[in-house]
Amino acid sequence: MEFLRHLVVLIHLIGFAILFGAWVVELVNRKRGITRLMNWGLAIAGVAGLALAAPWGIEYDLNYAKIGTKLVILIVIGALLGIGAGRQRKTGTVPAAIFWLIGILTLTNAAIAVLWR
Repeated sequence: MEFLRHLVVLIHLIGFAILFGAWVVELVNRKRGITRLMNWGLAIAGVAGLALAAPWGIEYDLNYAKIGTKLVILIVIGALLGIGAGRQRKTGTVPAAIFWLIGILTLTNAAIAVLWR
């Protein structure tokens, strides 16, 4: 059971890596756009995160403050992706503030996952 939980943690981190990697590619190419890959990364991280929030295969109490914080940040990232995609369809560009917030919040969420004990 522990192996399965570690596998879900790996999938969760892969989801954030996909989201952050797609964001970095857009940053380096100076396009500042929202891609489908960002949405897929967010979905993978979200589903795996919800699976990790279930108390299965562990012998310790879950940190519900950490889980709640990560969930709120994940929802905000999703909202920013949706708003940014809408703006991108309408005007052809994503506002700089939205684009930068997506990257910062993604990195923050990954840091919380690793550093908050």
